[in-house]
Amino acid sequence: MAAENFNILLATDSYKITHYKQYPPNVTKVYSYFECRRRNEAQFSEVVFFGLQYLLKKYLAGPVVTEEKIQEAKVFYQLHFRQAVFDEEGWRKILEKYDGRLPIRIKAVPEGKVIPRGNVLFTVENTDPDFFWLTNYIETMLVQMWYPITVATISREFKKILAKHLKATSGSLEGLDFKLHDFGYRGVSSQESAALGGAAHLVNFCSTDTVAGVLMAQRYYGCPMAGFSIPAAEHSTIISWGRHREKEAFESLLDQFPTGCVSVVSDSYDIFNACKHIWGGKLRERVLERGDDSTLVIRPDSGDPAETVIEVIRILEECFGSSVNSVGYKLLPSNLRIIQGDGIDLSSVKEILEKLRDEGWSMENVLFGCGSSLLQKINRDTLNCAFKCSYVESNGKGMDVYKQPITDPSKRSKRGRLSLRRNSDGFIETVEHGVGKPEEDMLVTVFENGSILQDYLLEEIRKNALLWEEEDPNCYQHNRDDLQAGEPLQKHIINGVP
Repeated sequence: MAAENFNILLATDSYKITHYKQYPPNVTKVYSYFECRRRNEAQFSEVVFFGLQYLLKKYLAGPVVTEEKIQEAKVFYQLHFRQAVFDEEGWRKILEKYDGRLPIRIKAVPEGKVIPRGNVLFTVENTDPDFFWLTNYIETMLVQMWYPITVATISREFKKILAKHLKATSGSLEGLDFKLHDFGYRGVSSQESAALGGAAHLVNFCSTDTVAGVLMAQRYYGCPMAGFSIPAAEHSTIISWGRHREKEAFESLLDQFPTGCVSVVSDSYDIFNACKHIWGGKLRERVLERGDDSTLVIRPDSGDPAETVIEVIRILEECFGSSVNSVGYKLLPSNLRIIQGDGIDLSSVKEILEKLRDEGWSMENVLFGCGSSLLQKINRDTLNCAFKCSYVESNGKGMDVYKQPITDPSKRSKRGRLSLRRNSDGFIETVEHGVGKPEEDMLVTVFENGSILQDYLLEEIRKNALLWEEEDPNCYQHNRDDLQAGEPLQKHIINGVP
């Protein structure tokens, strides 16, 4: 299952190559853990655990050590360090004793679980005393878990805001999982980032243009079709008609996609003129004749996001009228909606929704797209992700170990073997010093000696990540046959039920 041309021996910070020489004599066990540290000033208080299964399947499962890879690493590190520090003998023992499979055990939180910051998320330990150095050798790769965890967490934070306003201004959560569309593919650093980040967003939503994320969910998380999109214009398909033919460009889109939803970027020149005189004037009847399942989605793409959306919806109301929903908020005709994808982040989406609410508009009228703020404007410190050793064994005796820097108490690490439990008050907490009860431990063994022991489906993961507000189980079910037949449901289609 591991990538054929990937060399695990080279997938680490190079200074770790020398660590097998640095541990105390007679060490036989190194046990480490990963967490998102708790900080008082932190923006996010909880995290969504996601992405480990991909890393394990892609890079660590199966026979990952070969003679060719040992020789490649030996040559590389000789050139890199300009001295012989590579543990050729240690890696060859793994090849001979375990057929190249890693003698490592990883226990982890089930994917999709929402865990308060400051708790253990997974642990790593060697299963063979000869390979104590291997635990922290693979830290570099495993700490890259910060990325899908952070994207899944931010995506869920968007969902909290959207759910709050949708429920308040419509009376239900119908359509919630289509309210944030992933526009981030072109804004990330690589194809793999797009895949990991795109799949992490799909833990919470079903709306995306990031194909790489959908493919990852399909290949590594068993979901036939995790995300959906609609035909949509970009500026090139509008401006290629010329400025004087903007109306013809819009009309052509209505002709090309007479049924089903279609999104049209409408600010190549003047969004307000386009809404008032083209959509609401020359093409008004063409818009109104579209069915309820053939919505025209108008997309502004510049200017102050909140001010632009407010002005656009005012113009559209003037041209197309509005009605009032069951909780007293205004609605545009059902075949007319707005998507704002420019300048969207957690702050701006909240501002837009508050202004819409204050002016009496239901959130049902708008959708959002998000790119770099979802997939790229983050780093390992966004959630303060860290991997630390907490327990070692030497000469048959165990010892709890930790760091406690005097200059930063927040970096104090945990001690001993760890478990994760829900206490008698219902709160999730980490138990240190190896005193946790196995029957209470939320950590599950997912990897051992080169084998994947748990295989989570996106269906399960989405269920784990549901918001408390998502109360109606009927909103979150779909028939998998529909997905396999290529017939996306138009309503709330998060897999599973609360």
